[in-house]
Amino acid sequence: MASVRVQAEDFDAAAEARALSAGRRDVGALVSFVGLCRDDGGRLAALEIEHYPGMAEAEIARVLAAAEARWPLLGLTAVHRYGAIAPGEQIVLVIAAAAHRRDAFEAAEMVMDYLKTQAPFWKRARLTDGSAAAWVEAKSSDDDDAARWGAREGR
Repeated sequence: MASVRVQAEDFDAAAEARALSAGRRDVGALVSFVGLCRDDGGRLAALEIEHYPGMAEAEIARVLAAAEARWPLLGLTAVHRYGAIAPGEQIVLVIAAAAHRRDAFEAAEMVMDYLKTQAPFWKRARLTDGSAAAWVEAKSSDDDDAARWGAREGR
């Protein structure tokens, strides 16, 4: 039921939402989150995102399975991009479908908290002056958000 994709190409969030709920009469709530690359005050040329192919998909699928076990979901999608992402471009999409809104909201939030803190992606800012900044780490507030769901892996 869950769908995981890690890709360089951009995605169409509306099309993904339609695909998740098409022909379904039992879906009462569809919650989506799209994360965008922000500009960091005009200094950012691009955010470079790296991952281990296969490992990233497997780890995200494991967390989506944990969300499906925790909430009565009718569908769950996660799409994460890699490569050079320019300011204003989409990075990540999470969509949760459920009969009721709270289940969809909480599942989407848990998956996003995991993606922000634990997913096997590495991010580095490439600055407009041509230099590369240090690797981007999750903030302690991101870790606090993820801790609400139990164990670090989102279980």
